[in-house]
Amino acid sequence: MCTVHTLEAQKNEAFAENLLEMLNKGALALMVSIGHRTGLFDAMSQLPPATSEQIAKAAGLHERYVREWLGAMTAGGVVECLPSLSKPLFSLPAAHAACLTRAAGADNMGVFAQYIGVLGSVEDRIVDCFKNGGGVAYHEYKRFHEVMAEDSGQSIVSSLFTAVLPLVPGLTEKLERGIEALDIGCGMGRALILMAKAYPNSRFVGYDLCEEPIEIARAEAARQGLANLRFEVRDLTTFDVDAPEAKFDLITSFDAIHDQARPDRVLAGISRALKADGVYLMQDIAGSSEVHNNLDHPLGALLYTVSTMHCMTVSLAQGGMGLGAMWGREKALEMLKEAGFNRVEIKNLDHDIQNNYYIVSKN
Repeated sequence: MCTVHTLEAQKNEAFAENLLEMLNKGALALMVSIGHRTGLFDAMSQLPPATSEQIAKAAGLHERYVREWLGAMTAGGVVECLPSLSKPLFSLPAAHAACLTRAAGADNMGVFAQYIGVLGSVEDRIVDCFKNGGGVAYHEYKRFHEVMAEDSGQSIVSSLFTAVLPLVPGLTEKLERGIEALDIGCGMGRALILMAKAYPNSRFVGYDLCEEPIEIARAEAARQGLANLRFEVRDLTTFDVDAPEAKFDLITSFDAIHDQARPDRVLAGISRALKADGVYLMQDIAGSSEVHNNLDHPLGALLYTVSTMHCMTVSLAQGGMGLGAMWGREKALEMLKEAGFNRVEIKNLDHDIQNNYYIVSKN
């Protein structure tokens, strides 16, 4: 009996230590987000070991806040603190800068850390949903579209021409000759704007439910004088019946289908809108539909959290299915087949461990 009690005590102690580490790292994630948003990491990467005053001046920030932030970064092992006869000196190791600055490109983890603050801002509303059901609407998330645009900038925009579009054989050549293309859930339209600029012979349209990102996308397209690109605010709940028939040669959706109120209808609408020889390129979360298959997923806990706090609930807020981010490969394949797609190929890209890329066609 003593041995049993000892083992239970050890398990309890180990779990308590894990929870303590979780609290520290959760807090650190919020500080990393602030470091990204304020440009502190970028500023420190250009400085030799410096005082809090020097770092604050370089970043254009108030020293007292920077000093406290540096305390958190040092305690969390992100920043190194060097003893000094006068004031401590702080430095950001090059290996850490490679994961936390804008110069890091697709490897900048500071972008993802922003989700912690954004999702935390709706915690009260999510708790209410746990008790009463329903969902939290898109407009209740401050900065979500901004953060999503940065996220997409790393996974899609940064590699659009070098990795993403080449997934579909011959697609680049077709875009150069001129085709009709649609992006579902386009957000601020950064990928479409790049494509419209690179392929002037093709015509592009982007749909999104929310007016705010569409207005931003329209303004940028107008600023660049892109006459072959337009954006529409559109609710796709009935897309299965009101999608234009056989209009598009290419349809894309980047991390967007699982958020929809009725993803089944959206996929059916995409099938309806795609020409017989057209291609649908879908980027969506890599994972399994079964929880037990995701135990070793490197982002499993984060993705289920994002789903609970955003993806699932925005769908439920529209009276939708609440499919969630972790709908999984199995469910995705099932729904694509039901939508009328007979051919599906799944590919992965080295820079994007979060997503699968589905190359889909009707024939």
